[in-house]
Amino acid sequence: MSSIYDNPYTALKTIFHEPNRLAIMSALCSSADGLTFKELKESCELTDGNLSRHLKALEEAQVILIEKKFIGAKPRTTVVLTDIGRESFVDYLKALEEVLKKAAEAVAAGGEEGISLPLAWIKPANA
Repeated sequence: MSSIYDNPYTALKTIFHEPNRLAIMSALCSSADGLTFKELKESCELTDGNLSRHLKALEEAQVILIEKKFIGAKPRTTVVLTDIGRESFVDYLKALEEVLKKAAEAVAAGGEEGISLPLAWIKPANA
């Protein structure tokens, strides 16, 4: 049985790899009840249009749900992670971590000067 550690590159999902969508997913992970459109916009520092575009892509991938309702007379849009979305994002983060570790090990083994990497990224060869 193979795992992300056999070839983590195949587990990198392009739906999450775009920087703004990575920020959106990361922000949503912080709240089990989801976040409002306004909270996401402020947290990720995106325009209305840019956030809407990324939310549409994430919704089409079925990793988020967009809930629209009225609170009194005011509309409120809330975005929540789906169970599949949370699981897929965690798998993506694990794969990304493994890719970064491999890159750090390669740089360290190559003796590149002037590149400083966090020690936690560099796994000893015998570990």
